[in-house]
Amino acid sequence: MPKKPKYDNESIRLLKDEERVREKPAVIFGSDGLDGCEHAIFEIVSNSVDEAREGYGDKIIVTRFDDGSVEVQDFGRGLPVDFNKNENRYNWELLFCELYAGSKYDNNAGSNYEFSLGTNGLGLCATQYASEYMEAEVHAGGFRYLLNFKKGKPDGEMLKEPYSKKDTGTRIKWKPDLEVFTEIDVSDEYYRDMLKHQSVVNAGVRFIYKNQTGKTFETTEYYYENGIEDYLKEMVGEDRLTDIQVWKQETECRDRDDLDTYRLKTNIVLTFSNKIQFKEYYHNSSFLANGGSPDKAVRNAFVYQIDAYLKEKGKYQKSDGKITFQDIDDCLVLIISSFSTVTSYENQTKKAINNKGIQDAMTAFIRNQLMIYFIENPLDADKITNQVLINMRSRVRAEKTRLGIKHDLIQNVSNLTNRIEKFADCRSKDISKRELFIVEGDSARGSCVLARDSEFQAVMPIRGKILNCLKVDYNKIFKSEIITDLIKVIGCGVEVKAKPKSDKDVVSFNLDNLRWNKLIICTDADVDGYHIRTLLLTMIYRLMPTLISAGKVFIAESPLYEITCGDEVWFAYSEAEKASALEKIGDRKYTIQRSKGLGENEPDMMSLTTMNPETRRLIKVNPSDVDKTVEKFELLLGDNLQGRKEYISENGNKYIDLTELS
Repeated sequence: MPKKPKYDNESIRLLKDEERVREKPAVIFGSDGLDGCEHAIFEIVSNSVDEAREGYGDKIIVTRFDDGSVEVQDFGRGLPVDFNKNENRYNWELLFCELYAGSKYDNNAGSNYEFSLGTNGLGLCATQYASEYMEAEVHAGGFRYLLNFKKGKPDGEMLKEPYSKKDTGTRIKWKPDLEVFTEIDVSDEYYRDMLKHQSVVNAGVRFIYKNQTGKTFETTEYYYENGIEDYLKEMVGEDRLTDIQVWKQETECRDRDDLDTYRLKTNIVLTFSNKIQFKEYYHNSSFLANGGSPDKAVRNAFVYQIDAYLKEKGKYQKSDGKITFQDIDDCLVLIISSFSTVTSYENQTKKAINNKGIQDAMTAFIRNQLMIYFIENPLDADKITNQVLINMRSRVRAEKTRLGIKHDLIQNVSNLTNRIEKFADCRSKDISKRELFIVEGDSARGSCVLARDSEFQAVMPIRGKILNCLKVDYNKIFKSEIITDLIKVIGCGVEVKAKPKSDKDVVSFNLDNLRWNKLIICTDADVDGYHIRTLLLTMIYRLMPTLISAGKVFIAESPLYEITCGDEVWFAYSEAEKASALEKIGDRKYTIQRSKGLGENEPDMMSLTTMNPETRRLIKVNPSDVDKTVEKFELLLGDNLQGRKEYISENGNKYIDLTELS
């Protein structure tokens, strides 16, 4: 064992200047990975947003380059970078090279920025420190200023020259440093999502995104004239139960009785729908992915007021319990954009706020607005509350189903499996070694049973195509003997949820009860086999998705071709592998045949290609793979007839077997 270093007075070290960020980026950006790199981009964009919201500039341009570098340009007043008499230093030194230097500390006392995203004086300096290089160009006061930095340090003196044009503003270009972040390849999707969110809550500001990567340059503009109201109309379309409500309030609040009051502006748009559900919160333009105070206010106010209305109108039945927010959330479409002169963000990443004053003020405001809305619109009130009751009763029924399934399927799993027809168990009790092959039909079962190692490999056949578990309710799913048998064999229970596509209320599932180290889906390499594979993945995705995220689900890859040349045999799993094998064979004589179905294969071949851990090929199923599969499955086999027609029209030619037409 290596000798531990001595711990004494000289062991204490002070990180200086750029070291404070370059060595500990997660403290400022929340992560040293891609998330942190994305947040650094948002920090620079947010400075431009603050300028635009104060009325200086109505356009912000963000450019993404091939090498991972970024450029943000605004047309505001231009960063003040000249000499600061109060601090006896140049402002460019303070803004770019000193943490906690900024102009947004006194928003509540009438500073330059009343409602700002920036609060801590960290973003610009921290991003500069974390950059391979940064270039800044500022137009202000009739001058043009140029600044350059490398690895967190100034690269030369500031250049100042007269500038005769009338435009003002700031352009900053930088490249995140791979010595700081583990990854800097920020996706096109992030830029689009972030800029769209900003355009939603900054009505009238044009956000122009230039994607200068690849062979073609693409420019996209995001603009919402009426902000969140236009965005909600775009999202919900005609799929709503009620007209869109727009509620606005300006008030004062305080976080504690002995603290100063501060200003709060709240803008809310909402409607109700039995087809679309979403909530989004923004504060001072920052998208609050984790909610915080506004989310707590919404939960409190909606449950309180809707419950009061149900009691007042006698809508509860004797068998009903009290509604929960989940019952409301199932039909609520809501966006809140708020602004305050004092903001307490959860941390520098600004994904949640925790102001007690904001929570209390919003709770009171929403309660009052809901009460007035229900009084003035009794028909809407009945529509909304009736839908909430439907959601509540559906949730209760699902909970009863969950309890029944827990009793019927989880208890005495080992005894239940003994009674499952045609299931062939293995001898080993060591969970870390046991493998379950889920195969297609009796003939494949026979081949797999003969080819397996019965010490640790079990075989479970399924008869035909199982239900599409995304399209039917739980009661129908659990009436399917094929599915319930498979659940019993797997052994860990099911994740029945009151809200099927939510990640909440996962119940009845215990990964510790899983009887297998690997679940291996084994179907023929043809259209029917792929269809059965998709149905099985869909079942697991809906009933026990944790198995996928835990890396327990695999697909046995079957060869497409068997190529024989003398005593040599090649199994090709793709056209490219077939071509490679034929290239190796050269001019020698060979035979090639399409691989047979699993049930027609000899045990030796099955063992070699499908079951032997030394020679088989397994594909681990990842959550993203399932999401894409389910998305395509929904399109091709779901209820979206128009989407299916459009897809076939655009892509049908790719699936025509041209060999049959020749």
